[in-house]
Amino acid sequence: MLEDAAAMKRISSRHHPLVARCRALARGRTDAPRLLLDGLHLVADAARAGLSIEVVAFSARALAGGEASLLAERLAADGVEVVEAADTVMEALSPVSTPSGVVGIAHCPPTSLDAVLARSPQLVVVAVDVQDPGNAGAIVRAAEAGGATGVVFCGASADPFGWKALRGSMGSALRLPLGFGIELSGAVEGVRRAGLRVAATLPRGGRAPDGVDLRQPVALLLGGEGPGLPADVVAAADDRVTIPMQPPVESLNVAVAAALLVYEAARQRRGGGAHP
Repeated sequence: MLEDAAAMKRISSRHHPLVARCRALARGRTDAPRLLLDGLHLVADAARAGLSIEVVAFSARALAGGEASLLAERLAADGVEVVEAADTVMEALSPVSTPSGVVGIAHCPPTSLDAVLARSPQLVVVAVDVQDPGNAGAIVRAAEAGGATGVVFCGASADPFGWKALRGSMGSALRLPLGFGIELSGAVEGVRRAGLRVAATLPRGGRAPDGVDLRQPVALLLGGEGPGLPADVVAAADDRVTIPMQPPVESLNVAVAAALLVYEAARQRRGGGAHP
């Protein structure tokens, strides 16, 4: 249990400024680059990733558990403001209908193309117009799991640091270099300049993933729900990739497609190689 719990600041009013801040972040990124962290594990992941955490609110029920109490103690020792929120306040702080009992606010890590390309990237996922935050989060999670070195979100893509996307990525967004709000033309130019080939995905007409050499540094371009990638981007790509599907299926969820391609690249890099 948290030894100085009796001295912890308590919030009992839904009119507290922290409630307004959390609600603003739940609606979307504010002018200040901050993240809304919902849940014990996401807050713990942010702390392990070295993010600057401003404040974390715990419910009394959460603090009664050993894991949350230890986390609160560590955060307080690191200078993070730790508060206890009444259940009614926690309902207002949390963006979900069934609050987990732990909500925090942290500084957002860098979200530039340079951040993704800084460390000799070998496998970068470029997601274009992926508007669903759940898909954005799942792409980041699959990318990290499969060994990608970064993800770039272009066009009208959802913010990978929005709370829904963060929950979908299960903490991967806090560890994997991400770019957000990047113009597609700039992203393609940037990955080429960094020495990566460009492989564009399309629903038909491309080669199967195991027929494309994905062992070399490569950027995998995936279009979002609906229109897919622009025709000029597909035409200018070094490789065009189509995931085979049995009829009558004509398309896959973009996060599923990303996972299949990233894992095919991982298979080839383990020594499997591409099939001619």
